[in-house]
Amino acid sequence: MTRILAGLGIKKVRITGGEPLLRKGVIAFVRDVAQLRAGDGEPLDIAITTNGHLLAEMAQPLKDAGLHRVTVSMDAVDPDRFARITRVANGYDNVLAGIRAAKKVGLEPVKVNCVLMRGFNEDQIIPFGMFAREEGVVVRFIEFMPLEEGRVWSPEVVVPLDEIVTRMSEYRPLVEIPNERSETARRYRFDDGEGEIGIIAPVSHPFCGHCSRIRVTSDGKIRTCLFSIWDHDLHELMRRGASDNDMEQFILGVVDRKEARHHIGEADFVPASRTMVHIGG
Repeated sequence: MTRILAGLGIKKVRITGGEPLLRKGVIAFVRDVAQLRAGDGEPLDIAITTNGHLLAEMAQPLKDAGLHRVTVSMDAVDPDRFARITRVANGYDNVLAGIRAAKKVGLEPVKVNCVLMRGFNEDQIIPFGMFAREEGVVVRFIEFMPLEEGRVWSPEVVVPLDEIVTRMSEYRPLVEIPNERSETARRYRFDDGEGEIGIIAPVSHPFCGHCSRIRVTSDGKIRTCLFSIWDHDLHELMRRGASDNDMEQFILGVVDRKEARHHIGEADFVPASRTMVHIGG
């Protein structure tokens, strides 16, 4: 699937989960993907999103296999708060060691993703800004989206982009960095040039019109949007022995029918057909 998508113009491959570093054979898989080429003949840009618990021991093998970058998911940078959220003793120290190991072997820029929820962890905004500066990582805040298993989402729980910028600026002024139209994150540097944060704001500042992403789930379904109510079964086509050309035409047809935008917060919003844990977050 990756080879065919790359031939159609995909240049960046992100491996997610679940937790991809728990997957047997993940290093060999990275090595195989690293052998593929985009349609223009260039190597693919390969990244992994991980909770970081196994990263310290796997950073070097992943780098050797051809991985370029890593993103670590964290919802707090206070060790006690982190332990309460993850229910893992000493988890914060393990993840911090993983982040530092990734930097050491050159899996940079290391990004740290934090999903903010009002009443849960919005008090971590400034500590994350300090963490970005102290550890030399890019912290990215993500607005809470209606993709959770319990369906508890409401607009009041979202900490929007403008509020994040205002609160971070109380710590230190931010300067916005120009970005590509297809980038999901609005990017900022601190005024002294030390440290970068990004904000992914699909709720308050949708970027649907510039989205250039396509997702393949672990069971081989194509999703053109996180909030799709449809899956498109590429695996079944492969199982039936479809040719590369058949698969290419199927993918192109799916992309041609991509949703124009999501409808988060609108009266006619229909939740996605799968939650994030089943889609691959």
